[in-house]
Amino acid sequence: VQLQASGGGSVQAGGSLTLSCTVSGFTLSFEDMAWYRQAPGTQRELVAELSRYGTTDYRDYIIGRFTIYRDVMKNILYLQMNSLKPDDTSVYYCNSKPPRPTWGQGTLVTVSS
Repeated sequence: VQLQASGGGSVQAGGSLTLSCTVSGFTLSFEDMAWYRQAPGTQRELVAELSRYGTTDYRDYIIGRFTIYRDVMKNILYLQMNSLKPDDTSVYYCNSKPPRPTWGQGTLVTVSS
């Protein structure tokens, strides 16, 4: 199993990024999936989830700004992030929900004010 997140970068507050997670070893449309993030000195937290049935759920502080979706044919999970804030600065990871034991490297998002 591999979970390869990409698409992070440095943006100014108010900017946008789209993260991608290429999944191999299983079919993500058959699993509940999620994006997680971890800021320095904090615990990893779930920020957005997409069920195998296509329903979504978001932490309150990203509602209306982030969108989780998937490409079933490509087996890729995405996180569209708009109106980014400095507090969104974190390393972002994708994984199943609940998470599989193996985590990918994650992708760093840095938002400057």
